Amino acid sequence: MDSFELNKIAGAVLGSLLLVMGLGIISDALFAAPRPAKPGYALPVAEAAVGGPAAAAVEAAPLPVLLAKADAKKGENLIKACAACHNFESGAAAKATGPNLYGVIDRAVGSTAFAYSDSMKGKGGKWDYAQMNAFLANPKGVVAGTKMSYAGEKDAAKRADIILYLRSLASSPAPLPAP
Repeated sequence: MDSFELNKIAGAVLGSLLLVMGLGIISDALFAAPRPAKPGYALPVAEAAVGGPAAAAVEAAPLPVLLAKADAKKGENLIKACAACHNFESGAAAKATGPNLYGVIDRAVGSTAFAYSDSMKGKGGKWDYAQMNAFLANPKGVVAGTKMSYAGEKDAAKRADIILYLRSLASSPAPLPAP
């Protein structure tokens, strides 16, 4: 192959690259979208009813009412993810990442053999129904600095199912609060 052939090949490659680059510049000029005044996307917002006051947020039912309607069998299915870090059997040792939760309802906070965070050790009190409900809803909000990585259960009915199941894990379950 002589130098004339190499020059033709190099010219063809460079010409193709120049053509592609030129087409990109021309298409950017033809199909340019205007820059938004404020970067980002507008998210849809629920509108209030026309001519009336904004609808009030529906409050969740009180915990005693939710516990009266709760189903421990559903709670047993909901805690399957918790089993990765916690034991639920009587007399079982704590796992490396979480304490045994058998008999946790009405038990003193941080009272089992486990390496609790300093904030959990200093919390004090008992795991009553209201305290457990608040902790399951937002663990880091109730005990800032807790080692528990669970984000929380936002559905109050599911939390009630979980609490009722945890209540059943005791030799003598704590009485339910009156609705």
